[in-house]
Amino acid sequence: MNKILTKLDKTIIAKMRRISAPTIRFSFGVIFIWFGILKPLRYSAAEGLLKATVEWLPFGSPNNWLTVIGWWEVAIGVLFLFPKTTRIAILLLLLQMVGTFMPLVFLSEVTFQSGNVLLPTMEGQYIIKNLMIISAALVLGGTVARMRKTE
Repeated sequence: MNKILTKLDKTIIAKMRRISAPTIRFSFGVIFIWFGILKPLRYSAAEGLLKATVEWLPFGSPNNWLTVIGWWEVAIGVLFLFPKTTRIAILLLLLQMVGTFMPLVFLSEVTFQSGNVLLPTMEGQYIIKNLMIISAALVLGGTVARMRKTE
C-alpha cells in the first residue's frame, strides 16, 4: 500500500511540476490584463486609491497616471502569456509593485484602521495580498531556465 501511495504521490508531483508554471503565467496574464484594462476605461475599483497615491507626483495628472498604470498592467499580463517574455513580465511586475505598496506609507489613514498597522482596512488587505503575487512571480522566475530546456 505504501508503494502505491508513493508512486501516486510522485505522479501527482510530476504533473503539478509540468502545469504549475504555465498555470501561474496564465493566471497572471488574465489578472493583469483584466484589472489593468479597467483603469483606462475608468471602471477600476482601485481608481480612487490609485489617484490619491499619485496625486503628489510632479508631472502628469492622476487621470493620466491611471491610464499609464493600467496599460503598464495590461503589458505585464500580455508578457506573462508567453514563456519567452516571462523575465520581462516579472521585471515590470516588480517595478509596478513598488508603486502598489506606496499607499501603505503615504495613505496609512486609508490602508490601516486607526493608524494601527496590525489592522488593515479592505484597501490595506488588497495591497498586502500582493506579497503573494510577488512570491508567485519569484517562484515562476525560478522556473525560467527549466522552461527553456523543455522548449
